[in-house]
Amino acid sequence: QVQLVESGGGLVQAGGSLRLSCAASGRTFSYYAMGWFRQAPGKERDLVAAISWTSGASTYYADSVKGRFTISRDNAKNTVYLQMNTLKPEDTAVYYCAARPGARYDYTQQAYPYWGQGTQVTVSS
Repeated sequence: QVQLVESGGGLVQAGGSLRLSCAASGRTFSYYAMGWFRQAPGKERDLVAAISWTSGASTYYADSVKGRFTISRDNAKNTVYLQMNTLKPEDTAVYYCAARPGARYDYTQQAYPYWGQGTQVTVSS
């Protein structure tokens, strides 16, 4: 079992920045690939960014956030981060951290058995 707790959400003006953190406890964090998903009201939960289990290894970004968001992990601190810059109103959503056992991330939420409770990000125009 892995327990995930997100933090760092809030209200920010368009063009601003936020950094989300996801602290993991339980089994060895470094053996899990990690993903950040988001869900806006009335929309599907989509993958925003993902990172494989070794620091510095492969990452994925949705086209809508490429060049603005950066995912990273610190296995010594059992934490994964999502740095969000140049935020837009359309980034407004609940952001969820998710973990899946194994080296490689996946693009579908069904592949991630462990989820945090979510943190709200609201970007005002």
